[in-house]
Amino acid sequence: MPHTEPFLVEVLNCNTMSSKPSIVYYGSIQHGNPGRFASFSQKVDEVVKKLDFSTIEKKDKVAVKMHLGFNDGYQTIPVFFVRRIVKAVKDAGGYPYVTDNPTAVYNAVNRGYTSETCGCPILPTAGVKDGYTYKMKIKYKNVDSLELVGSLHDADVLIDLTHVKGHNSCGYGGAIKNIALGGFHGPSRWHKFHAIHESFEYWNAEKCTPEHAKKLVKSCPKKCLKYNEEKHKLTFAFDMCNQCMECIEADKDIGCMKIRPEYFSAFQELMAIGAKAVLDTFDENKVFFINFLIDITALCDCWGIAQPHVVNDIGVLGSRDIVAIEAASLDLVAKEGLIESMIPPFIKTNLDPEVDLHPFARLFGPMKNPYLVLDYAEKLGMGSKEYKIVELLSAKKTMKMKTPKGAFETEPSFF
Repeated sequence: MPHTEPFLVEVLNCNTMSSKPSIVYYGSIQHGNPGRFASFSQKVDEVVKKLDFSTIEKKDKVAVKMHLGFNDGYQTIPVFFVRRIVKAVKDAGGYPYVTDNPTAVYNAVNRGYTSETCGCPILPTAGVKDGYTYKMKIKYKNVDSLELVGSLHDADVLIDLTHVKGHNSCGYGGAIKNIALGGFHGPSRWHKFHAIHESFEYWNAEKCTPEHAKKLVKSCPKKCLKYNEEKHKLTFAFDMCNQCMECIEADKDIGCMKIRPEYFSAFQELMAIGAKAVLDTFDENKVFFINFLIDITALCDCWGIAQPHVVNDIGVLGSRDIVAIEAASLDLVAKEGLIESMIPPFIKTNLDPEVDLHPFARLFGPMKNPYLVLDYAEKLGMGSKEYKIVELLSAKKTMKMKTPKGAFETEPSFF
C-alpha cells in the first residue's frame, strides 16, 4: 500500500541488505551476429524478461518514470525502446503510463513521445500545474520537507527508466537522480535540492570587503560567484563549480572563502534520501530499474541541448536493486573511459592519468565523486553495491550461432 505517513530521515538509518550480491542483467551494444536475434533491441527485451514482470498484478497502475527531455535535447531514451517496455507491462496485465515533469510532458511530442508512439498515456508527475503532491517531512540540514509527486505516490508499480549521463551538480545522472529530483515537484527541486549548499557557511561576510568580494568574482573562470554589493552578499553556484580553486587562491591572504567536499556531497545525500522516500511508497517486489548506457553525454537531459557523447555506447542494464544497477553503470562507464575528442571545450577536464578519478569526476571535479550517492543509498538500506553481472546474448555466444539467411522487409507492408 502507498506510504502516506510523514517521511523521517531517522527511520532510514537501517541496513536491510542481503549478504549475496545483487543480480544486474546486461545487454551489450555490441553484437556477434548480424541476425536480428542478436541485436540490441532483442537484448533489451531479454533484460525485461529477466526482470520478471510477473509481480505486476492485473490492472496495477504502472508508472514508467523517465526523462522526456527539453527543447533540442533529443538524446533521451528512444521511444522505440519505451514502446517495447510499455508493451511488456501490458502483457503482464498492468496499466502503464509514462510520467515526467509538466514542462517535459507538455512538449514531449517535439521529441517523438506521444501516447500513440509510447503505447500508453503520458502524464505530468504532479498534475498540469505541478501542484498534485504529498508532503514528506525530511529532516536534513536546511530541508524540512519535500513534495512527492502524485503520479508516483498513487502508482502500484514503478519502472525507473533511466538514461545514464554525466551531471554537473553531482557528477552522475542515473536511476537515483531520476526518482530523487524527478520524484518531487519543481519548487522542491530548485529551492531545496539545488539550495542544499546554502546550509553551509562557505563565505565570511565580516572578513570580506566589497573590493575583495569583487576580486573573488573575477577569479572564477566558470562565473560561479556573484556579489550583491548593496546587500553585501556573495552567492556561490555549486552546481557549476568544478573545484578549480582559483577563488581560494585569490582569497589566500584574507581567508573568507571555503570549499569543502561536504558542500558538494550534501546534494548526493539528499538525492539518496529523496529516492528512498519515493521507493518507500512501493512494494519492493513491484519496483524495477532499467538503465540505458547509450548516448552518454556530459550534461544531463535537463539542459535541453544536443551534445556530443563523451563515452562510447555500452548497452542496457536491468535490476531489482537500485544501488547495484547504479554501481554497475558507473563501473562500466569507468571501464570504457572518456572519448577525449568529444569532450566539449567549455568543460575543464582533468585528464591526468596519474590522478585516480571516475570519468564523470574528471569532467566535474574530484568533489563530485559519482559513487558517493551509492554510499548514502546503501547506508539507508536501499540496496547493495555488491553485484553480479549476468550478460544476455553476449557477442561471444551469438557469434557461434547460425546466422539466418538474408530476409528483409519482413514486417507487414503495402505490397
